[in-house]
Amino acid sequence: MNEVLHLINEMSPYLLLGFLFAGLLHAFVPQGFYKRYLSGKGIGPVARAALIGIPLPLCSCGVIPTAMSLRKQGASRGAVASFLIATPQTGVDSILATAAMLGIPFAVVRPLVALITALMGGVLVDKVGGDDEAVDDDEQDTCCHCHDHEHEHHHEHEHEHDHCCCHHHDDQPATTFVAKMRKALDFAFVEMVEDIGKWLVVGLVIAAAITLAVPDDLFVVFKNNTLLSMLLVLVISIPMYVCATGSIPIAVALMAKGLTPGAALVLLMAGPAANFASILVLRAKLGTRSLAAYLVAIVTGAVVFGCVIDWLLPSEWFAYSALTIAPHQSTGTPLEWVCTALLVVLLIHSLVINRFKGHKHEH
Repeated sequence: MNEVLHLINEMSPYLLLGFLFAGLLHAFVPQGFYKRYLSGKGIGPVARAALIGIPLPLCSCGVIPTAMSLRKQGASRGAVASFLIATPQTGVDSILATAAMLGIPFAVVRPLVALITALMGGVLVDKVGGDDEAVDDDEQDTCCHCHDHEHEHHHEHEHEHDHCCCHHHDDQPATTFVAKMRKALDFAFVEMVEDIGKWLVVGLVIAAAITLAVPDDLFVVFKNNTLLSMLLVLVISIPMYVCATGSIPIAVALMAKGLTPGAALVLLMAGPAANFASILVLRAKLGTRSLAAYLVAIVTGAVVFGCVIDWLLPSEWFAYSALTIAPHQSTGTPLEWVCTALLVVLLIHSLVINRFKGHKHEH
């Protein structure tokens, strides 16, 4: 139970940060920006999405609401996939931590692999994901449902006019900072939480179960065998939650027990970019074929570059710092507990209270 609480406490600040990023992007970035620069197929939108995502300090779960917000604003499937791959694999914080604990070569290779993998994933998703649209079908369904009963409930619709998200959603943008912040917070912690909260809850429960079930020494069964070590790392790390910065001490500890640097890179790249939370949301929002292309790009990029490190590059480049890895603290910091409590309140509000009100109103 303590490990489950630790996992949720560790993720909650990043999730809230991700929702906040989504709200700020929604409120402060001009509505046509994403449609102009991240829409359409081709390498351009995919590359721009990757370059935007690489330096952002968003973790595996925190990136999900931001990416879905980009999708709603007009970004293409390929651009969203590229952003989802590049952003959690690296970031300014994790690059600095990688340099400190694993050395400069690892810190250089990591964002490079993130960029190349994101480009490959975005292009693949564009090719297999089907015809793209500026706005997701779910957004059309949820945002404009009020028009279906416009004539039946004309007076009711007028009475609740201000609550319908279709009513001048983008025609009357907020003009003051305070108004924009209110719009950002409403979008971040109400709309986005309601939109993807269910998938996050299911994914996090599965990821927590896997985290508890995996023995600490499982990764070193195939000591010094690159391909088998990579396969084992992929099987365990893809569904399990691990963030870009948090994966570094894990990689250091496993390398100290015999895991090859290439297999450690697979952990650093594949682990943060894919877990059950992101997989479920991606499948729901972009489709099964897009999800398959996304996973193929992540696995291929991580394994190929892992083999390059183990087989082609000097081994002394990837020596690691012999730091003592402290065990997880099960209690959590006060900030983590506050973030966890806030996240639970937001999920209850959006997934239970709001839906109950909506169901009650229909009857």
